[in-house]
Amino acid sequence: MSPIEPQVRGSGPLLIRHEGHTPRERSACGWRDRLISHEDAPLSPAAWAHAVDIDGAKLHYHKRSTELYYVLDGGGSVILDGAELPVAKGSLVHIPPGVVHGARGRMRVLVIGIPDIADDDYFEAPQA
Repeated sequence: MSPIEPQVRGSGPLLIRHEGHTPRERSACGWRDRLISHEDAPLSPAAWAHAVDIDGAKLHYHKRSTELYYVLDGGGSVILDGAELPVAKGSLVHIPPGVVHGARGRMRVLVIGIPDIADDDYFEAPQA
C-alpha cells in the first residue's frame, strides 16, 4: 500500500499512514511504529498515535500529555501510581498527566497521546 500524503481540508488534516511507512524505533517502553507523530506536527493533529510492542516499559510520567493504551494483542499488567493491574487484548487504560506508569509483560499496544507523545514530556519516575 502506498501512503496517503497528509492534506488539510476543511477543519483539519487528513492523514492515513500504515505500519512500515515510518522507521521502527526503540522507545522507553519497547519498539514503536510512529503512526501520527512529530513528523506530522505541522498539521496540528488532535493527538499522536504509536503502535508499541511493550517489553519492560520503564516507570515514567508526563506533565502535559494524557495517554490512552489500547491492548491490541498479548497481555500483562500496567502500573499506575504504584498499583499493578492486569490487562489483556481489548483492555483500554486512561492515563492522565502526572500519573507514574509503566507496563510488564509482552503486548502490542496502540498508544494515543493527547495532545502528543513528545520526548520533552517524558520524565523517568524517581526510584524508591
